[in-house]
Amino acid sequence: MLQRASALILKRGIATFHSRLCKSGSLFRVHPSVSKALAENKPVVALESTIITHGMPYPHNLSTAMQVEAIVRAEGATPATVGVIEGEVHVGLSSEELEHLALCKSSLKVSHRDLPYAVSKGLSGGMTVSATMIAAHRAGIPVFVTGGIGGVHRDGENSLDISADLTELGRTPIAVISAGVKSILDIGRTLEFLETQGVCVATYGASKNFPAFFSPQSGFTSPCQVCSPEEAAQLIASSLSLGLQSGVLLAVPIPEEHAAAGQLIEEAIQAALAEARAKGITGRDVTPFILKMVNELTEGKSLQANIALIHNNAKVGSQIACALSKQMTERKSRGNTHHHGKHSSDSDIVSKNKYNRLFGQTNPGSVCQSFGGVGRNIADSLSRLGRSALLISATGADSHSETVLNYCKHMNTSGVLRLEEQNTATYCAVITESGELSLGLGDMDVHQQITEQYVSQFENQLSSATLVCLDGNIPVSTIDYVCSIARKHNINVWYEPTDSEKASKPFLSDAWKSLSYSSPNLAELRTMNKTLGLPTPEVLPSSLEEVLSVAVALSRPLLEHVHCLVVTLGASGVLVCGEHDAGSVNLQPRKQKRRRRLCAVHYPALTVTAEETKNVSGAGDSLAGALMAGILQRRDTDSCVRMGLLAARLSLASSHPIAPTLTPDSVDPNTIQTQCWPKPSFMWIN
Repeated sequence: MLQRASALILKRGIATFHSRLCKSGSLFRVHPSVSKALAENKPVVALESTIITHGMPYPHNLSTAMQVEAIVRAEGATPATVGVIEGEVHVGLSSEELEHLALCKSSLKVSHRDLPYAVSKGLSGGMTVSATMIAAHRAGIPVFVTGGIGGVHRDGENSLDISADLTELGRTPIAVISAGVKSILDIGRTLEFLETQGVCVATYGASKNFPAFFSPQSGFTSPCQVCSPEEAAQLIASSLSLGLQSGVLLAVPIPEEHAAAGQLIEEAIQAALAEARAKGITGRDVTPFILKMVNELTEGKSLQANIALIHNNAKVGSQIACALSKQMTERKSRGNTHHHGKHSSDSDIVSKNKYNRLFGQTNPGSVCQSFGGVGRNIADSLSRLGRSALLISATGADSHSETVLNYCKHMNTSGVLRLEEQNTATYCAVITESGELSLGLGDMDVHQQITEQYVSQFENQLSSATLVCLDGNIPVSTIDYVCSIARKHNINVWYEPTDSEKASKPFLSDAWKSLSYSSPNLAELRTMNKTLGLPTPEVLPSSLEEVLSVAVALSRPLLEHVHCLVVTLGASGVLVCGEHDAGSVNLQPRKQKRRRRLCAVHYPALTVTAEETKNVSGAGDSLAGALMAGILQRRDTDSCVRMGLLAARLSLASSHPIAPTLTPDSVDPNTIQTQCWPKPSFMWIN
């Protein structure tokens, strides 16, 4: 099943995206221990860091953070404390980074709204609940433990002072484990606001009483109740399976032995609130002021209670994360799972028929499974050639995607959306003994889920990319959106049409004028012209001389806006068309549009015998991926094309669309000596 997975490849210059790093550009970093746990589907617990930077004084903040991480590990999960270090969001902190935040005197309190500022200024800070939810969700962590969440402030109906934690819970599908809401807030209105946001709220334990941080009772009840880690995990799994774009809030009461001090702490809170009002303290400064004053008034009892409830939340949250991981693993084994994961899932089966035609019966031949898809193939090719790329796509949550996950660990697939009740895109190819495609069947409906709304989550990456590659399987609206981002930020876009019909997509509007590169075959090139209302031949020629002539004629009008066209000609090689530069075509990204003298260079293909040919499905994608790698390495045109031709030859001789033997050395034209490099031929384009 050779899947032509609809996908978007994102390339940030030279080696930016780390494998499994879930990065937005170079702004998100996932600790190796967290990355490894996620890749192996083991439980991970996200932890916020404002408790380190703003919740407690040093050294209590550092020791508490380290104790919480130790509790998570003791329960069998991997801790992922989230913070901003010098403008980079870290999902998982080293002991040195924890200490850096604990000692940092100028640390910023980073909520959702503050993330762009902290990143742009290269600042360090503690992440609030809302910001931590964003980072944890981006990394694929479904469980997040904190002390207490923000809420609607008292008199919030007039001040409109409502924590961003609540709106984030309404739009980010993560389970937040907390000790409820601090009693300094309007708990009743907070619960009403969470209901409006569609957030499922449940108390964990024997009672439905909604806790108030230092007290197990707030005077309000939760709409739901779960009594065990397994029940809580089932609730979270059900929310994820439904595909709801809202979170789950699990409220864990403070341990009974520390709740006795609740009345004393409540009195101190009321005194601190009055002091805050008298001093005109408002907004984000209220909570740290009150916590500090309450700690002083209670002679440290509130700090002890605070630490105790955080320890308890970490223990309960870790148990829930472990139960959730176990349940999700069991669901996957039954082929019934929903996982907000970060992995591509293209399962391919290529069958080689012993004869050159099919009979209405079981036909003898060879069958092998591999992993393809135009987007996946190009991302695979770039990854193997040292040009790390982010793959953005959509798959089903089925056994095919699980198989591909294991195969694609060398790639960054953190941009792949996995959907319940969707089939992973699958393509079954039957090729003849001579290597030609005899029959192809595809199930590609999941590609329509790569919507403009989903891709817009990656706008930061798109707007700062060096090269973006689109394949023709994604919806027209998504192609238009990416092209608009490219036009706005002067980004180079490579369009890889997947067949004659889909080749037309960018040309249905002015989106095509934002393309820098495209690699159509002759039939796809004809479709592009026809879509623009330009004259095209009814029948494509067969002789090489006529093919080159028609390819040049069809390329000419597109080169008014497109920087370079690489017309693939199958066994006849490639025709590279674009701006003349020193006797060849200039493949390097253009800095600005200008009038150009145009030319074309034909490169014959490297010889591959029928006996050597095992798979024809990935040769074009290997060619395109290696060409991109060469361009990004700023190699000359001859070297880029020869890299592409060598990669295509490796693909043809492999049972996989992208040969596992593909490496920078295996396609280096300076070290790979072919006995007869075909001589390219040059022609002008009038």
